[in-house]
Amino acid sequence: MSYWFLCGKGKVFGFSCGLRRGFNYQQTFSLVNVKLKWVKDKALDAVIAGERDLRAACNLVSILSSAPDFCLPIYHLSRHRGQLGLPHDHKLSTFIRRYPTIFHESYVFDSAGTLVPCFELTLEALNLYHEELGVIRDNMIDLIDRLCKLLMLTKDRILPLQTIDQLKWDLGLPYFYVDNLIPNYADLFSLFRLPDDRIGLKLLSWDDTLAVSQLEKNVAQQTEEDLKNNCLAFPIGFTRGFGLKRKCMGWLEEWQKLPYTSPYADASHLDPRTDVSEKRIVGVFHELFHLTIQKKTERKNVSNLRKPLSLPQKFTKVFERHPGIFYISKMSDTQTVVLREAYDCQRIVQRHPLVDIRERFASMMRKGFRDRSRGLYKKTAYIGHKDTLKIVQGHKGGGNGLDSEVDSNDDLFSEYNSDELIHCPS
Repeated sequence: MSYWFLCGKGKVFGFSCGLRRGFNYQQTFSLVNVKLKWVKDKALDAVIAGERDLRAACNLVSILSSAPDFCLPIYHLSRHRGQLGLPHDHKLSTFIRRYPTIFHESYVFDSAGTLVPCFELTLEALNLYHEELGVIRDNMIDLIDRLCKLLMLTKDRILPLQTIDQLKWDLGLPYFYVDNLIPNYADLFSLFRLPDDRIGLKLLSWDDTLAVSQLEKNVAQQTEEDLKNNCLAFPIGFTRGFGLKRKCMGWLEEWQKLPYTSPYADASHLDPRTDVSEKRIVGVFHELFHLTIQKKTERKNVSNLRKPLSLPQKFTKVFERHPGIFYISKMSDTQTVVLREAYDCQRIVQRHPLVDIRERFASMMRKGFRDRSRGLYKKTAYIGHKDTLKIVQGHKGGGNGLDSEVDSNDDLFSEYNSDELIHCPS
């Protein structure tokens, strides 16, 4: 196996493991363990900063917007915690209270007499969410094409909903896409139960017009000889700090000249131990990242795609072995993989309309966080005894009357009331 990566400003570096001109790249050979140096990219790290909280806040906005009066008690919101991506040691109520420009808090009693915090959307957040729905409607064809192409990358045009859920934020899918989107396209998609008892989504028919990768579309960037031999080269970027010898530059040129296998083509004939196979893996992820609206996703989101995409073991190692194509950001205690070519410093080159909506939500969050830190939002909540529209109807016989992840009334009160001064009107 061979490796390449980039160093310095405008300089391409790499090294080979027993390769030479005239080498049969379909020949098998053993891997050489090489530890690659990771170099921080401040510009791309800035793109990732705050992404985790933004995704969680936008998902909560979607959840609240589907509720009556756009308001839900905290224990209902906690049911969605697994898809919010917040650290386990973060209290959900504490997170929501950070952003009062988006979420408004009130307190009610449930049927068991327990004091329960409820959260609803502010008018500004609700208006922005309605703008987001308009953007989604205007770009529905593009959104459906992205989902179709994702399923076409798989061997059987099938993915578990759990896998798609991990990617839905990056793909620009609505939070409740299974209920609100899929039924409208019964001619394209079908839900069915997989052998492991999970629910899967299947693309019912293949579309040749969609089976063209982004690299194949960018034919203007390829030479006539490369197009003739199907040796398409990937765009590359550079990170300062890599110090390999200049004599290794030639290997990258050889690797780029290897045959390109479309991610939509059958690759079962390729030996997984060869460079041609590795170029195919790079091509699969190059295409997958182009399907996302911001050309990035968390590394863990693709970890369960090995079988559906017919990839070898440890396939995500290509992110380390090809840092001229991918950058791994380690912001927010996770690894996020970014497609380098999609960004000019911190600016995304092809800007999807949903990106503008998300940036406006992020601006609202920053303003609310700053204002709350300055004490502009009073930490006082009034409890409505007679507002029957906001009285939470819990289940009887459960001790605390809540269908909740919280174990006891004491835990609920201590978690959600730790930083609030409650005034009960006489």
